Parts: sequence; structure tokens; C-alpha cells
Amino acid sequence: MDGTEALHVGGVVALDVGDAAALARPPEPGLSADDLTELPAGARVAYRVRQLYRYSYAGRAVDLVHRLVVVPPGRHGDQVLRAARIAISADAARTLCSRGVDGHRVVTAYLSEVPPSLEFEVDVAVEQTGGGARPWLRATALGSRRLLDATALTAPDAALTAAARSLATDDPLLTARRFCAWANSRIRYVPGSTDVSTSAAQALAGGTGVCQDQAHVMLALCRAAGVPARYAMGHLVGDGPPHAWVEVIVADGVASRIASPGTRAGSGPGARQPGAVAVAFDPCHDRLADLRYVTVAVGRDYADIAATSGHYSGAGRGTLHANQRVTAVEVPPGGLGSAAGATAPEETARHARHQPTLCDRAVTR
Repeated sequence: MDGTEALHVGGVVALDVGDAAALARPPEPGLSADDLTELPAGARVAYRVRQLYRYSYAGRAVDLVHRLVVVPPGRHGDQVLRAARIAISADAARTLCSRGVDGHRVVTAYLSEVPPSLEFEVDVAVEQTGGGARPWLRATALGSRRLLDATALTAPDAALTAAARSLATDDPLLTARRFCAWANSRIRYVPGSTDVSTSAAQALAGGTGVCQDQAHVMLALCRAAGVPARYAMGHLVGDGPPHAWVEVIVADGVASRIASPGTRAGSGPGARQPGAVAVAFDPCHDRLADLRYVTVAVGRDYADIAATSGHYSGAGRGTLHANQRVTAVEVPPGGLGSAAGATAPEETARHARHQPTLCDRAVTR
């Protein structure tokens, strides 16, 4: 892992606390998913994401190495991280903050002796703008082998290769739209029908899966057709714990054809240079991403950016209980204020050792 930021000893890790007040404020009543679709271009929305991962161990556990990908990058298009805090219930934990190959943040916790119950409490504040800039990449991304080569989870079989050939066009955006709709129609959403090791080809053969599988099928189609794309993980307001979708990489001039009023193609210092942008498609819902989506990380597939994963020694079985609450409020010109509506917490439980855990297995759409 490159780009190490800091090594912490103790139970609290704070990142990008330039707006520490964003975490000091109690979460306000939030906008619904429908409210967010009705906001005009240029509207600013502040999001508060609070998560709790609680592991219980039925027996002694030692030498824990646990990996969290739960904090968004400083900027992703016009999404900006305001503050982030991770609290670990074990004061003896050592934590290493680093960067993944694709720029995502990784917080790794180390414990020599694991208590019977271990909690990771995550509190994140981000903000984004409706119709804002999409994530910008250098033009070389259009030919990046990392975005074009298949992985074990996205390797196309004969059926996926044939579908990619029949659906592909000379227009990468039209091709991506077709792939998104095809993945949505071929994978029926059935919680528990797949697991984190299920490949795109396996999910297609079974005809069922969850958002992870739909994203992998779309990625397999993109890679079979030579369309650069990456797996995105984050949150969907009003729809439960972490969600998955796909970012297709196109030349910035191409992306402007589907821009909302006021949308800029790129962002960041390189936006004035010729380059590429990421256009987000959600094959689970067969639509483009919008203000309902908060991006946490991007990678080649699920395995790159699983929200919570790790390993330990010991015979005791680990049980995960995950709880999440996402609130979104419109930011008036003068700063944060009150907003109408409310959100409800979503909760799910998992029973597994510390293998990469799909936290949206039962509830995410």
C-alpha cells in the first residue's frame, strides 16, 4: 500500500478534520431520496454517514489485522470530504492510514489480543453539488490496462463476450447505457443468492444476485468490449448499507453530451487539460448516479475495496452486526440549516469469519 499518511496508537483516528464542526453537529432531519432528485443544478447537499461495525467472537481471537475502506477521498468530482472520524473500542489498537492503488483510503487496525466484542464506529461528513463536475482522469486512463483488463470477479465467459459484442456500438456512452440495462435485466435481485466470491459469469449463469453482482456483470461487459470502467462503492440515500455501481471512463468531450444544466465535465487542477471523466451508472437500478449517491472508493472490483475485511488467529467464530444511517440536507447560501423530512436507520447482521464481507447482502438495492 502506497502513500502512508499516519500511524496511530489508540482508539480514535481522525482524518481531514478541516471542518471539525461538521461532526460536532448532531445529524439534522434529512432529505428523502425523492427530494434529492428534485433539487436543481448547483444545489449543495451535505451528507452525514454514521456506521457501526460490531464484531463478536465466540472464543479467543489473536493477531487481528482488520481493513476498513469507509472514508471517501478528499475530492471525487464535486464531492468533497469535510471531516471523518473512526473510533475503535479497543484502546490497544494500532491503526495505519494509507492509500490504495486507485486512491482510496485504507485504515488498517492491528490488535494482538482481541476482546470478545470489538466495535468500529465511523462518522463521515461530505458535501457535493448537483450537476457538478464529474471525476477527472488523465487521458491515459482511456487506455489503462487496470481499467480494461478483466479480474477474477469480472472475467467474461462466452455468454458475456457474446452479449458485449451484440450490444456494443461506436458510442461509448450508448454502449454503457446498453450494458447497464442488460445487467439489470439479466440479474434478478435476490439477497443471499450469491456471496463475495461469486464471479460475474457465475452470477449470470444463476440469474440472481445483488448490487455487487450486477456491477460485476456490467464491468465484465465493458472489459470484453474494450470500454474502460471501474467498480464504485459507497452509499445510496434511503436504500440501506453500502451500495455498488460502475464508473465508465470516457473522453471529457463525450461526457458533456449527457451533462445536466450547469454541469462541468472535469474537476481539479487538471480539468483544463484534455483528459477523461468518470460517468457513473447504477445497473442495480438501471440509471445514472445523481445526488442520491455518495462515493467512498473505486477499484477494479469488489475485492479491491470491500468496506470491511480482515483476518485473525483463533478457533472462535466472528459474528458481524452492521448498522448505518445516512442523512442528507440541502445547504442554503448562508450555510447549513434545517431541512424537512427524515431518514430511518438500516440494520443488518452477518455471520462470518473476517473474510471480505458484503455488507449490503440483505437490504441494499
